[in-house]
Amino acid sequence: MQISKSTFRSRVFHWAHELVKSTGKSFSVCLAKAWSLYRLRKRMTNETVKIAFEKVDGSLRIAYATLQNTGDKVKGTGKPNYKTLPYYDTQAQGFRSFKLENFVTAY
Repeated sequence: MQISKSTFRSRVFHWAHELVKSTGKSFSVCLAKAWSLYRLRKRMTNETVKIAFEKVDGSLRIAYATLQNTGDKVKGTGKPNYKTLPYYDTQAQGFRSFKLENFVTAY
């Protein structure tokens, strides 16, 4: 499925606005992080990516995330959520998600 240019840009800007609301940082900083999240999501559609993010309790979580060949496993309404980024955890064999502001890095 090809995403149109306006769709992916609107997703990035929605993420940036959510990051501004949740972190209080400047829009330019949040937009840069939103673009890195977009590149991560695009990369996950083609391969498994080692990611790190901060859990709610403050500890660091390392996960092997992918969105490749997960179309048959998806459940739910498909309504977009701009506060979290879902991924398929290859170690836990299930879908997980993390808050955008908690993303640390992708390896």
